[in-house]
Amino acid sequence: MVTHEEVRSPSEIYDAHFVPALFAPWGRVIAAEAGVQKGDCVLDVACGTGALTFAAAEITGPSGSVVGLDANPEMLVVARRKPGKIEWMEGMAEALPLPDDSFDAVVSQFGFMFFEDKPKALAEMMRVLKPGGRLVVAVCDAVENSPGYGAFALLLDRLFGKEVGNAFRAPFSLGDAGRLHEICNTAGVADAEVVCREGNVRFKSIDALVSAERACVWTLGGVLTDEQFVELLNESKTALRSFVIDDGSIEFQMPSLIMKARKS
Repeated sequence: MVTHEEVRSPSEIYDAHFVPALFAPWGRVIAAEAGVQKGDCVLDVACGTGALTFAAAEITGPSGSVVGLDANPEMLVVARRKPGKIEWMEGMAEALPLPDDSFDAVVSQFGFMFFEDKPKALAEMMRVLKPGGRLVVAVCDAVENSPGYGAFALLLDRLFGKEVGNAFRAPFSLGDAGRLHEICNTAGVADAEVVCREGNVRFKSIDALVSAERACVWTLGGVLTDEQFVELLNESKTALRSFVIDDGSIEFQMPSLIMKARKS
């Protein structure tokens, strides 16, 4: 059990556990999907602590510029502690505090699921793109397509009921290409493409995965009692055993759906 996490902010827990286990490897993938290149001006919407933002900045180099925007100031506190030539900005995706036609690429990974007005956010991202600019937004695929997380969701259903299981499923709520196309159509984003890309989740142990999920304010944070957490840890050792590899870490696939569009 990760008892020392009680003194860390949710953003610090996110950066220490979820970024290396899930999100960091996607930074280069999303930047490549957006065709980010040296000298580009790039906006990362819902940047969190900067997993994608830093990947984009590494590619654009000193001749480019990168802005990381997030609605959560605690995420930006963690991001600003890291070295790099990035402009960090607090703001909502649905009302970007930025001028029209400003960026060669606008990217976002694994935040879109939580936006209140998703079509408005897409329209705003298109607004700040330069003509010909590229928009790329990544969301988690359906939980059923991630074998480890799918098994974990079913375990939560069985132990504590569907309400708890569905709290965990929240980040996977847009794992449907048809729904993503509907959102694009509502936003007036023409000729959007949705592709699936494979990725992996890797935690150092089953206990580490379960502890991180329990601490995550966006899913199970505050949902489970201490007794339920102990039960979940014990039951997970059986339910997730097939995903444990030789060094004791746990690894499984977690695909994402990626929306891509260009501004005419």
